[in-house]
Amino acid sequence: MASRALILFAHGARSAGWAEPFERLRDMTAARVDDCEVSLAFLELMAPSLPDEVAAMAARGITRISIVPVFLGLGGHLQRDLPALVERLRTQHPQLSIDVAGPVGEDAGVLAAMADYCVTSLS
Repeated sequence: MASRALILFAHGARSAGWAEPFERLRDMTAARVDDCEVSLAFLELMAPSLPDEVAAMAARGITRISIVPVFLGLGGHLQRDLPALVERLRTQHPQLSIDVAGPVGEDAGVLAAMADYCVTSLS
């Protein structure tokens, strides 16, 4: 059983189909890591919520969690909502080490891949 986990954190939407690319990203990520549980959690409108996912992981014996915001930029949700959620989670689960990465959309490699996609759309 893994002692560490990676949670891809997305916004959430009312449409169930909205989550499909994030589920594919979760599955692709899980296929590339060993001894690490990979899951998906949402800020709102979809389950599981981040608090529910972290609580379930803690109950399974996970001790280290990395959260990757699957957002394009550092907007209000990542500046206010996520830090407040993580602070509460750290208080509720003091046995956990919780780290938060920057939003995927601010990574140079992600931006380069997106630019490549945009350029190839010029047909």
